[in-house]
Amino acid sequence: MTFSIVGYDPRNGDLGVAVASKFLAVGAVVPYARAKVGAIATQAFANASFGPRGLELLAEGYSAHEVVNLLIKEDDIPDGRQLAVIDARGNVEVFTGKKCIEWKGHKIGKYCSAQGNILAGPQVVDAMVEAFETTKGELVDKLLAALESGEMAGGDRRGKQSAAIIVVREGGGFLGYSDRYVDIRVDDHPDPIKELRRIFEIWDNIFLHRLGSREIVLQPARDIMELQKMLAKLGFYEGEVDGFPSRELEQAVKRYQKAKGLMESGYIDKTLIKRIKEEAEAIK
Repeated sequence: MTFSIVGYDPRNGDLGVAVASKFLAVGAVVPYARAKVGAIATQAFANASFGPRGLELLAEGYSAHEVVNLLIKEDDIPDGRQLAVIDARGNVEVFTGKKCIEWKGHKIGKYCSAQGNILAGPQVVDAMVEAFETTKGELVDKLLAALESGEMAGGDRRGKQSAAIIVVREGGGFLGYSDRYVDIRVDDHPDPIKELRRIFEIWDNIFLHRLGSREIVLQPARDIMELQKMLAKLGFYEGEVDGFPSRELEQAVKRYQKAKGLMESGYIDKTLIKRIKEEAEAIK
């Protein structure tokens, strides 16, 4: 009742799963991942024990192929399961039981696999793999793009309800205390993938601080308020003077940079603040 993608980034070892479904809180059932170990999606008539058990087997040194074979062999109703496993080297193995509901199937790509059941058709997994392989950026960017492409290709033929994404990286969690680089769930929403993207953009800005993701370099609210006032005085900002580093403020910074012949980065540092301050103070 779901479409998902498991993936790996050979550049930094990131592992992750993205999933969407016409099923309540799919993120509580399908995705599992552990840094430097692997990522797993268990779906259809999902056996949630496949997640933790599969990760333990991967950690013990079993390959993705061996893990899938062991889990399915030990299962009581394997024909109703769909299982995808990717290990810490990017090796993938997928199983789709013959009693999963049509359309059912999977497609393995380079460092990824897309799979689903009760889908609009094979074009869903085809679109997901293509998006994963052609999207630039980190693993999280590729997984989100794949999920969005799968939805555009028809997705779950019953409709929409929930979505989730997990990306793990050693020490990648909040303040370095966990491997949860990205861990977001949308449990019940009329447009869950769009909502997942919206929440991720906030997550990206607050937690990841990737180059180009922050609206503005983090500063105290009082300094941001002063910046808003100065840009408003110069005619580049029309939003509220509230000290919040919003997308609107980022766009104002970019408009200022463009007008001054500077690189339109949206970033602001001491040099740029000094320039804006001098120009604003020159206006009586």
